[in-house]
Amino acid sequence: MTTAHATARRAELFDQLVELLLSQGFAHLTLDDIAARLHCSKSTLYTLAGSKEQLVRAATVHFFRGATDRVEASIKGIEGFADRLTAYLSAVGVALEPASRQFMDDLAAFAPAREVYEQNTAFAAKRVQEFIDDGATSGEVRSVHAAFVADVAASTMARIQSREVSERTGLDDSQAYAELAALLTTGITG
Repeated sequence: MTTAHATARRAELFDQLVELLLSQGFAHLTLDDIAARLHCSKSTLYTLAGSKEQLVRAATVHFFRGATDRVEASIKGIEGFADRLTAYLSAVGVALEPASRQFMDDLAAFAPAREVYEQNTAFAAKRVQEFIDDGATSGEVRSVHAAFVADVAASTMARIQSREVSERTGLDDSQAYAELAALLTTGITG
């Protein structure tokens, strides 16, 4: 097997791993289960990471890195506070759609993967504050304390991430981000 072929196989295997974990979660899966579902050996999985925990964390990082890239790409060229914020938070919701409820529940219960989600949530909250600041500068956002509004958004994002919003409202993460976008744009414009 050539180095290029091995690298391509690893990338393909990793993508399949991410898809498996997103669709079915991971807490109940053993390395034997994962190897069987990916049609590979456990030793092949160990080329991706040294343990199941490391494999799950690496897959979570990969998922959120790709999601962040897609979200940022989706807002390129969009002008105006309301359109940009709505597009951004909607894109966050869309990016989370492949993640099953089981994956999100497992993620919330597993600290190494939860930390990855928390870092991404903090990044998204910072982006929201940037949009609010830009909207205030352009006059599209009424006089508000941007850091406070961003903090409220970050708190809501953290509650979405921790599954609290889902438990209390029945909304999945994608729906909750869409509602947050509607609330913020309506609440601070005009």
